[in-house]
Amino acid sequence: MGWRTKKTHPQAMELPTVQRNDEKKHDSIVTVDEISREVVHTLSKDEKLILLALASLSLMAALDGTSISVALPTMSQELGGSATEAFWTGTSFTLCSAVFQPVFSSFSDLFGRKPLILVAIFWFLIGAIVAGVANDYTHMLIGRSLQGVGGGGIITLTSIVIADVVPLAHRAKYFGMLSAIWSLGTVTGPVIGGCFAEKSTWRWIFYLNFPLIAVGTALVLWSSRSKSHKVSYRDQLRKIDYLGIVLFIPSTASFLIPLTWGGVLYNWDSWHTVAPLVTGAVGLILFSVYEYRFARNPMIPPSIFRNRTSLIAFAGYTVVGLVVWCILYFLPIYYEAVKGFKPIMSGVALFPETFTLAPSAVVVGLVISRLGNYYWAICIGWGVSTIGTGLMYLLSADASTATWVCVNLVPGLGVGMVLPSIPLAVQAAATPETLAIAVAMSTFFRGFGQSIGVAIGGVIFQNRMKSNLLDYAELRAHADKYSGEAASAVQMIRAMADGPMKDHLKEAYSDSLKVVWAFCCGICGLIFVISLFTKSYSLNRVMTTQKGQEDETRGLRNESRGE
Repeated sequence: MGWRTKKTHPQAMELPTVQRNDEKKHDSIVTVDEISREVVHTLSKDEKLILLALASLSLMAALDGTSISVALPTMSQELGGSATEAFWTGTSFTLCSAVFQPVFSSFSDLFGRKPLILVAIFWFLIGAIVAGVANDYTHMLIGRSLQGVGGGGIITLTSIVIADVVPLAHRAKYFGMLSAIWSLGTVTGPVIGGCFAEKSTWRWIFYLNFPLIAVGTALVLWSSRSKSHKVSYRDQLRKIDYLGIVLFIPSTASFLIPLTWGGVLYNWDSWHTVAPLVTGAVGLILFSVYEYRFARNPMIPPSIFRNRTSLIAFAGYTVVGLVVWCILYFLPIYYEAVKGFKPIMSGVALFPETFTLAPSAVVVGLVISRLGNYYWAICIGWGVSTIGTGLMYLLSADASTATWVCVNLVPGLGVGMVLPSIPLAVQAAATPETLAIAVAMSTFFRGFGQSIGVAIGGVIFQNRMKSNLLDYAELRAHADKYSGEAASAVQMIRAMADGPMKDHLKEAYSDSLKVVWAFCCGICGLIFVISLFTKSYSLNRVMTTQKGQEDETRGLRNESRGE
């Protein structure tokens, strides 16, 4: 691939080797030069270019994933779409992004990172064009799905490339910066989408991608050319886990889809929800058995799940996605329904999370790199997240501006601490052969958490909302209607005249959302306790992906030959 870290000794291949022996069979042969690399770390020009490119593309993918949420009512009116089609406009991106991440990782191991990055950019570009010019929801859904495929590739390959070129001891600061970019794009997306929807046209949400795509593509192409493979593409094609891919993609999609529409489009006991959920679960079981027993080159090696630290980290990333998406979905609804904010102001009200999450991710990444330990950040981060989501219980109907601003600073700080530290735990517990797919599975589980976060929060909200409405005599007749879905009553509340009925509906709304925050607090507390059992592997050792090692070896040989 041609992206490699500068070394202090060019003839590393001829130096003596030492054996590293860690828990859970994380043994590998490392050279004296590779150990010295951990002391002096400098990125080459090509590596800086590719990381800058991926940073801009990651920002684009994060913005696109959330900016459309506040523009859906305007889009639905212009395109004449139904509630189901509007729902899938946002959901299709998230689903496709999560499902295709492991596939991009597997293919990049065979054909190189750079070609797969360009493939991901291509699909994202095509999707943005189709969605931007769409005049009906059929084309919109096609465009959003293609964007999700490309966005998933961009997100996972960004993390993998960092693992390729940056030594483990220095990786935390880069993941801190990446986490800050992801969180910044995720939280500011609704503001940008709201501005376009109110002041211009929602189509600019998609047109905004074009300059970012152009910059990212130019930087990728400007970096050094990919090295030629010694193995022919025909041999590489034989290594693809075709049956694994065929089982994984439809099974994962079938499992995630009913989780996103259960209780929203269809009841949880409806066959529309139960049938695909069971089908997907059975398919994933068959996929697991095939990968464990029969696959020669498994797309997802079972060995990455045999380590306690990896399992805890994957669970942590799932909770990150779940909690962040619950906040991003339900908090704007609180602002709009209870506080009466317009979409743009609702997005601005999320800034307390932005201005704590992003900076804390960067600072914690730098401190981890300095101390060479990630355990403290995981434990403290989950502890602060538990306290922060618990404090959100104070968001009542009559909460003052100072209250909701201060309350939302704390969960942003906690999640910001967790974001750069969890990837370090996954990578420190992996082996060079499984590091790339372990990184991809981290981002996959975060996407999985995003998919189930809104679904679980929605079920909690609906059940509690109906119970609260039954407590008010004037609202009992409307209990089923107003508790149908979290966003459904926003316009109703705005249209109602001021009076006791409106005040009671706001109270029922805020009280129902309190249970959602309590759930987030409980699951953060649970993962905090579980994370105490994370093993603190040393970061002052060599741990790069197998492809990263191959590229370095190839580059060093070329340097020694004067190429």
